[in-house]
Amino acid sequence: MKNQNRFGYEWKHYNEILPVYEKQFLKWVPRLKKKDWENKKILDVGCGIGRNSLWPLKYKAKYAELIDVDLRTLKVAKQNLKHFKNVNVKEMSIYDLNKTNYFDIVFSIGVIHHLENPKLAVFKMCQSLKSNGIITLWVYGYENNEWIVNYFNPLRNLIFKRLPIQFLHSLSIIPTIFLWIYLKLGFGSVKYMNMIREFNFRHLRSIVFDQMLPEVANYWTKEEVLELFKDLPIKDVEIEWVNEMSWAISGKKN
Repeated sequence: MKNQNRFGYEWKHYNEILPVYEKQFLKWVPRLKKKDWENKKILDVGCGIGRNSLWPLKYKAKYAELIDVDLRTLKVAKQNLKHFKNVNVKEMSIYDLNKTNYFDIVFSIGVIHHLENPKLAVFKMCQSLKSNGIITLWVYGYENNEWIVNYFNPLRNLIFKRLPIQFLHSLSIIPTIFLWIYLKLGFGSVKYMNMIREFNFRHLRSIVFDQMLPEVANYWTKEEVLELFKDLPIKDVEIEWVNEMSWAISGKKN
């Protein structure tokens, strides 16, 4: 599976869960408030280090199942969530998910846009939901990211994805320096830039590295994001522009 080893390397190096991540998480799932997670069975697709499941567990989710495909990543997730007894962290591809009509909430943060078959992934997520259960995704937006699509994506495809991952990580310090200076000088007016302006250098580097390393990265328009739910048994669809650079979409299973 594309991206597996590369993201595993990333999460081995950037494995801490920062307080600011809770604020980000709530922006990424705008349909759901803290109380909505209480006593719910939830599925986190592409869980990474477990940072996006930590908050629902603190909000008293009944049970959390987390899946990912890299053993290093899953080891970190288990460590980060070791104080919770109602968690099952599993090595599994979303394409192999076999539960049906089981979860109350299924979510995926920053993963679907890296998949070779996102429509199948969303179908599998929907299949695992109970009737009236909620599916929610956060994905990269095309709007205000045109410069990435036009200039950064070609570099990724031609150069970055071919470089050894350790070298790419070392290289990431250069664009991070430029980003840090850009932000400190007050440039960048979209909400996302204002949000990351106060991040420390290591946090900014993790963001830059995350953009450099994937082999597959899609930046979708609003219409393309809505297409992910087309022909699926999903009703009450809501979509929200997050930080003027990404999309959060959610709906309920029929």
